[in-house]
Amino acid sequence: MEEEIMLEFKKIGFTFHKEEEEEVLKKCLTFCINYKLSPSDLVSSWEVYYLNRQLDESVVGNAQMDGFLLHLQNEQKEAVIKDEPHLHIYSSNDVDMILSDEHEEIKEDILGTPSDRSGRHHADPFDSAQRTNGNSSSYGKPSNHVTPFGKRTSKFVVQLTVNNPPSAENGKNENKFENVDDDIIRRVQPSKRCSLLVHGSRPEPGCRFMYDRIEDRFNSLENRIKKHTTALVATGLYVEPTDPTVASQKSVFATGMICCDGEGRLNEKSILLQSSVQHSGGQRVRLDLSKLNQFSIFPGQVVGIEGHNPSGHCLIASKILDSIPVSAPTDVDLHPAKKQARDEEFQSADSSHKLAELSLMVAAGPFTTTDNLLFEPLTELLAYARRKMPQLLILLGPFVDSEHPEIRKGTVDRSFDEIFHLEILRRLQDYVEYMGSAARVILVPSIRDANHDFVFPQPAFSIHPPDLNHQITSLTNPGMFDANEVKVGCCTVDVIKQLSGEMISRNPTDGSSRDRMTAIANHILSQRSFYPLYPLAEGIPLDFSLAPEALEVSTIPDVLILPSDLASFVKVLSLGGRNEGEELVKCICVNPGRLAKGEGGGHFVELNYQGSPDKTSASVIRI
Repeated sequence: MEEEIMLEFKKIGFTFHKEEEEEVLKKCLTFCINYKLSPSDLVSSWEVYYLNRQLDESVVGNAQMDGFLLHLQNEQKEAVIKDEPHLHIYSSNDVDMILSDEHEEIKEDILGTPSDRSGRHHADPFDSAQRTNGNSSSYGKPSNHVTPFGKRTSKFVVQLTVNNPPSAENGKNENKFENVDDDIIRRVQPSKRCSLLVHGSRPEPGCRFMYDRIEDRFNSLENRIKKHTTALVATGLYVEPTDPTVASQKSVFATGMICCDGEGRLNEKSILLQSSVQHSGGQRVRLDLSKLNQFSIFPGQVVGIEGHNPSGHCLIASKILDSIPVSAPTDVDLHPAKKQARDEEFQSADSSHKLAELSLMVAAGPFTTTDNLLFEPLTELLAYARRKMPQLLILLGPFVDSEHPEIRKGTVDRSFDEIFHLEILRRLQDYVEYMGSAARVILVPSIRDANHDFVFPQPAFSIHPPDLNHQITSLTNPGMFDANEVKVGCCTVDVIKQLSGEMISRNPTDGSSRDRMTAIANHILSQRSFYPLYPLAEGIPLDFSLAPEALEVSTIPDVLILPSDLASFVKVLSLGGRNEGEELVKCICVNPGRLAKGEGGGHFVELNYQGSPDKTSASVIRI
């Protein structure tokens, strides 16, 4: 079994130190036995651990085994909680809370008069007046209760920086009147309002879904192959593709989609290439990548292949083209008439504002911890935003998380829409009213939102806050928009994590390797799709008949926001420049992580865009 474990590690590009190999494999074997894992399951867990810890070397060392063991234990704990949601696993927080309660009771018995303790433990829930208070909630605990989130000690600590941005509490936008108690003075602080132009509005709220047919799925995949083929041929660097299933001793050029020959995970022996109906009738042929020095592929990826097929049964690749050239003609620009259709408000306001400069704050849900529905992380985030005054606050779902224990068990006493409007929108309305007309908020839904349509692509929230429509905007999921001429794209489906689980790669023999997160984010742009993976990951309700153009990345954005359960990051991506004369395009990719993680706080990102990704400063901050 140790040999199987070693082979699984080597399949995804990991190696061992010779002097530690035997000891590491023995520990891995012990983990498999103790936690009833197969070698492939163990290696998949290692890959998640490797990505979350952001380890540099692709070497499995003995020094990481203790940390990996803790990771496996946490995975087992989460699996137990998921299978038995009513089962409570006690932690140090529970012990502290019990001891604290006992201490309070002893003090009351000594210093106070006797009282009926049962009345204290069965207090009436909040009345309607208390429910509408900005900092309280009708769920769970009274306002004087200190939650594990409230006990945290590390607040607004910068975890990661790009281009040396200012510290979390000393940014250039820090309110000069921070220590002045007069709120009126704070509210009239001058701030530049950013312009906003949303690209596309489909699917629309209230649309019908779950009506897609097999024909719709077929047409969607076929159209992706056709568009890639047209773009590659249009560059003049490649000839019209031929049928890759026909035997030929000569080198041929073919395009198609990467497929797996079985239901398991893709590996080097199971790679198939499915060409278009036009060139091969949609037939598949086995693809041999053994002669390539490096590659990075996943199921559903559309590629160009140069190689030969001597037998008619296997295409031996000599070169793989995994991206559309940046110079390829695409429908990237808006029609001139649409550019002239901006609101008069946007054209007249801030005429002196420099283009392509934007300050924004990005956070992704859940926005409350798993032990209550008080939405404390969201309250803390908005308080921080009041001090920093970003031009744009981007909040990505889930807002009312369908995976929250209380939502899943159905123990809440209000509808999901009421929770969304009272706990989310009410706080945001207070925020923009406090900040003034310059503040803008963008909401992007998630398929995990219990109060919204479970479909992907997803329509925007149907929200119409009184007198604040110009300040609080909802986008489709995925969605793209321009703010101060900065192009921003975002998608709340965890495509980063899903691609990481399916992608296989080979690193160059010279030892150099590309960061895995950068490679995954590059795939999304190079495939021009917010969700290029096929077959779909489990639980993704993709409707191929519902605005298929919504999934297209029609133009390379300046900022790409892809929230994921994996470790937060901010990375500068580079596309193009591979061929002589080809333009090099850069994009800054942001994974803000989750604002709330379990009973504790997570992360968000503060970003100042200054004309180009290279000049952009950003911070990943712990809430």
